[in-house]
Amino acid sequence: MHEEEALNDNHPGPNHFELDQTGGDRKHRNSTYAKRRRVVLKYLERNYGTVRDFCQKHKTTLRYILWGTLLAGYLAMVIAACGLNFHRALPLFVITVAAIFFVVWDHFMAKYDHRIEELLSPGRRFLDSHWFWLKWVIWSSLILGVVFWLIFDTAKLGKWQLVSFGGLIVYVILLFLFSKHPTKVHWRPVFWGIGLQFLLGLLILRTGPGLRASQWLGKQVHTFLEHTDAGASFVFGENYTDHYLAFKFLPMVVFFSAVTSMLYYLGLMQWIIRKIGWLMLVTMGSSPVESVVAAGNIFVGYTESPLLVQPYIQHATRSELHAIMTAGFATIAGNVLGPYISFGISPAHLLTASVMSAPASLAVAKLFWPETETPKTTLKDAMKMEMGDSRNLLEAASYGTSSSISLVANIAVNMIAFLALLSFVNAALSWFGNMFDYPQLSFELICSYIFMPFSFMMGVDWQDSFMVAKLIGYKTFFTEFVAYERLSKLVDLRKEAGPKFVDGVQQYMSIRSETIATYALCGFGNVSFLGLAISTLTSMAPSRKRDIAAGAVRALIAGNIACFMTACITGILSSTPVDITCHHIFENTFASGLSQNTTDVVSCCQSLLSSTVAVGPGEVIPGGYHSLSSLKTCCELLKPSTLNCTWIPDQL
Repeated sequence: MHEEEALNDNHPGPNHFELDQTGGDRKHRNSTYAKRRRVVLKYLERNYGTVRDFCQKHKTTLRYILWGTLLAGYLAMVIAACGLNFHRALPLFVITVAAIFFVVWDHFMAKYDHRIEELLSPGRRFLDSHWFWLKWVIWSSLILGVVFWLIFDTAKLGKWQLVSFGGLIVYVILLFLFSKHPTKVHWRPVFWGIGLQFLLGLLILRTGPGLRASQWLGKQVHTFLEHTDAGASFVFGENYTDHYLAFKFLPMVVFFSAVTSMLYYLGLMQWIIRKIGWLMLVTMGSSPVESVVAAGNIFVGYTESPLLVQPYIQHATRSELHAIMTAGFATIAGNVLGPYISFGISPAHLLTASVMSAPASLAVAKLFWPETETPKTTLKDAMKMEMGDSRNLLEAASYGTSSSISLVANIAVNMIAFLALLSFVNAALSWFGNMFDYPQLSFELICSYIFMPFSFMMGVDWQDSFMVAKLIGYKTFFTEFVAYERLSKLVDLRKEAGPKFVDGVQQYMSIRSETIATYALCGFGNVSFLGLAISTLTSMAPSRKRDIAAGAVRALIAGNIACFMTACITGILSSTPVDITCHHIFENTFASGLSQNTTDVVSCCQSLLSSTVAVGPGEVIPGGYHSLSSLKTCCELLKPSTLNCTWIPDQL
C-alpha cells in the first residue's frame, strides 16, 4: 500500500500533467501580454512628444475647432427648438441673439476701437464747437416734449400722474438747496440719470413688449427660486413651511448666493456689470468707479459691490465715496429678491425698481455732493475685475453658500431684534400716550405724520399716504424686510376684498399705492445698515475712514431720496387701476336694481358662497365681512345646491 502511494508520488497521473500544462499556458499568455504592453508603451512614449508638440503648436486652432463644434451644436439645438415651436422657444432665441450681438460687439470694438474714434472725430469736433447753442436747443426740445407728453397723458390717465411729476421736481429742488456745494453742481449726470430712469420705466411699464418681458422675467425668477424647496424640504422635512421665515425665506438667500458665486466664476456677472457701468459712464459722465459700483449694486449687495473696485477706493474722491455709499443705500441685492418675492411682492416691480434706482442713485449723489476734485481712476483700471479665487465651478458654489451664512444670520437676528424692539417701542409709546388719554400713540402713528408728505409727493392717494408713510418708517428705522412683510399683509387684505374700513381704521390700500410703495421701499437705506456700510468701506481703505464717516449720513438720505424719485417716475408712468371689490359690486348692483347676472356679480357671488359657513337655520356666517342681504341675494341668484337659502335670516 505504501509502495503504491510512493509510486504514484514519483509518477504523477493525468490530472497532475493537465495542471502543469494549464499553468504553463497561463505563464505563456502573461508573458505575451507583457510583451505587447511594453511594445505599446514604447510606441506611445516615442509618439507622445510628437503629439504634444503638435497640440502645442496648433492649440489655438484646436480650441477654435472645439468651441466651433460646441457652438454649432448649440445653434442647431436653438434652430430645432424654434422650428418645433417658435413661441415656446422665443426666450431662448432672444437670449441667443443678444449674447451673439454683445460678443461680436466686444470683438469688433476691441479690434477697431481706434478706427471708430478717428471716424467719429469730425462729428465730435463739430459738436464741441457748436455745443453752446446746441445744448439749449436739445434741452429745450426735451423739456417741451416732456411737458406736452404730461399734458396729454394726464388728460388720459388722471391727475395723480401730475402729482408724481411735481413730487419729482420738489425732490430735485430740495437736493439742490441742501447740496454740499450748490454752486458746483454738474447737471449732466443729474439730468441724464433722471432721463435714464424715466426711459427704463417707460420701456418697462408703458410698452407692451417691455411690460410682458418684465412680467415674464419676474415669473422666471420666482420659478427659479422655488427650486429652493427641494433642499429645504430635504433638510427640514415636509412640514418646513410651518416655519415660513426660517425654513422657506432664508434658504432662498443661500441658493441665490451660490448661483451668484458660480456666475462670478464663469465671468458672466462681471461682463454684465461692465456693460451697464459703461453705459452709465458714457451717458451720465460719472467716474468709472461710481459707474461700476452702481451697476454692480443691481446684482450684489452693499458689501460686495465695493469689492469690484477695492484697489481704487483709497484713491477715490470724497464725492466718489459718497456716490458709492449712495448707490448701496438706493438699491437692493439680487440675493434678497427671493425673500421679498416669497412675501408676495411683485417680482416684476422689484426687478424694475432695482434697475431704475441705479442711474437714480448717481444722479442724486452728484446733486447732493457734487464733484470738486479730479478722479484718479481711469476707465481701463475700473473695468478690470477679478474672476475670483475658486478653482472650479463646484468650489465657487460652495464658496457662495458659505459666504451667505453671515447674511442669513444677519437677516434672522435683525428680524428678531427689530420686531421685538418695535413691539417694545409701541408698548412704551402707548403707556406714555395713555397719560394724556391717547393710548393709540405708536411708532407707526408718528411715522405716518413724519413721512406722509414724502409719500404724498410720490403720487399716493391722500388716504393711502399715511399707510405708505408707516412703511417708509419701518424701512428707514428698521429694515426693508419689516416694511415688505407689512406691505404683503396689506396686499393680502386687499385681495380678500373685505371692507376697506373697519371701526374707522383703514385696512388696505389701492393697487396704485401698493405699486408706488414697492418702488419706494426697494433699497438698503436704513439706519441699521449705516454702520455696516461705514465698516465695510473702512476695512477696504483704512486711510479714508474720516471721509467715509463724514459722508455716510448724507449718503443714507440721498439713497432714500433716490428710491422716492424712482417711485415718482413709477407714479408718472403707471396707470391708475380702479379697485373693484365685491363689496362695491354688490353695493352698486343690488342697491340700484341693475342687472344681476353680469360676470363680475356671478364671480363675486360664487366667491361669497364658497366662503360662507352654514351651521343650520338662522346660523349662517357670510365670508369676507359681507352682509346677510348680499348673501341672500347671491343665493337666490345662483340657486346653489350646497346652501339652503331658507337658512339665511332676513334681518342682520
